[in-house]
Amino acid sequence: MVNATPVVMIDVVGLTPDLLQHMPRLRALGEAGFTAPLDTIVPAVTCSVQASIVTGALPREHGIVGNGWYFRELSEIWLWRQSNRLVGGDKLWDAARRELGADVTCANLFWWYAMGASTDVAVTPRPVYYVDGKKGPGVYTYPAAVGADLVHQLGEFPLFDFWGPRAGIASSRWIADAARRVFDQRRPTLTMVYLPHLDYDLQRFGSRGPEARAAAAAIDEVAGGLADHARAAGATVVVLSEYGITDVTRPVHVNRRLREAGLLEVTANAAGELLDTFASKALAVADHQVAHVYVTDPAALPRAREALTGLAGVAEILDGEGKRAAGLDHPRAGDLVLVAEPDAWFTYYYWLDDHRAPDFAPTVEIHRKPGYDPAELLFDGGGAKARAAVRLAQKALGFRYAMDVIPIHAEGVRGSHGRRPPSDGAGPVLLCSDRAHQRDRLAVTDVKRLVLDLMRPR
Repeated sequence: MVNATPVVMIDVVGLTPDLLQHMPRLRALGEAGFTAPLDTIVPAVTCSVQASIVTGALPREHGIVGNGWYFRELSEIWLWRQSNRLVGGDKLWDAARRELGADVTCANLFWWYAMGASTDVAVTPRPVYYVDGKKGPGVYTYPAAVGADLVHQLGEFPLFDFWGPRAGIASSRWIADAARRVFDQRRPTLTMVYLPHLDYDLQRFGSRGPEARAAAAAIDEVAGGLADHARAAGATVVVLSEYGITDVTRPVHVNRRLREAGLLEVTANAAGELLDTFASKALAVADHQVAHVYVTDPAALPRAREALTGLAGVAEILDGEGKRAAGLDHPRAGDLVLVAEPDAWFTYYYWLDDHRAPDFAPTVEIHRKPGYDPAELLFDGGGAKARAAVRLAQKALGFRYAMDVIPIHAEGVRGSHGRRPPSDGAGPVLLCSDRAHQRDRLAVTDVKRLVLDLMRPR
């Protein structure tokens, strides 16, 4: 029998002290235990921050420099990879087994880089891609029997409520229900749960309006219910966030600037203009409020810096010294790293004429776009929902179709993240049900040690 205290760690994405005033259940958890500001990293994006939480290290060590990057050997941009072998460093669950005993077990429900990890249970989104081009809902699980049980008990994972213009509370509710079932059946020593709902409307509408308050109240019920269930079973609960969403008004088109400077090249075919990563001397991987600029020809570095200096919306251009100071000096990082002004964010757009935009631009295509696209959370005007209904009918009838329903203009995005927050109230936060381990303030790299301490036998 494992001689350790079970811990359930719930990542409520976008949670901030400012939003906690609309979240009575989670606020009560922090009042019973403790609440502390959480100092995040740059880039303050999901994959990087989660990697720092589970390794206690900065990107220079674990190598996750963003939600994706330019793979230099392939000359390809890949976002949202899922292999845990991309993450360097000592993982929390491996450290727990060393310190507390080999019988320690860990379940990962939707934290990123779950596939191939040395956890005992993994559940992560994995769509079904059919040979005719259709995409269906699905999850990858280890062991496979866990997935069969979850689908039998809860139904299919609502993939299209997890990301895209339909994204909403249904996906977070499914994840929380799955976590509760895994916890009850397997009693892991450590259960890690990722609940994304708060992220959606804050990017759509900003962090201060009625939509943000409604989203906070909705996820409070889901996360609060899971936390109460775990505490009733004797677990210590940690609730944390990776970043806070800040209001934005200005999209910044880095790749268009590089193209205008003669550094970025495109190729055109029947699908529109495509980024030519082989011919380009410089290109940017946009990731919310951070953009990695890769200069494939070292002689072009001064030209790239000159083209980007003074670009409206860019607050900082990090070179070698700047990357070292930020803990981003890893070979996967861009030769230059841009940090946006507080009210600005970076698009991936590289075309100069909307009529020449690639055919994937108005669709949800997280693996084909050479950068993050928050416009995928939006419908493109009033007719888009009707167009979506037509596309679904085409799908049901077996026809090939493209779900071309999102805007290819960036002005509708109202919230972003990636840079350090302007204040503690707008930044990430950690709540813990165990007051005995109270901290006044933590860095994301401190969370690993805190959780290990919480797991020690009382």
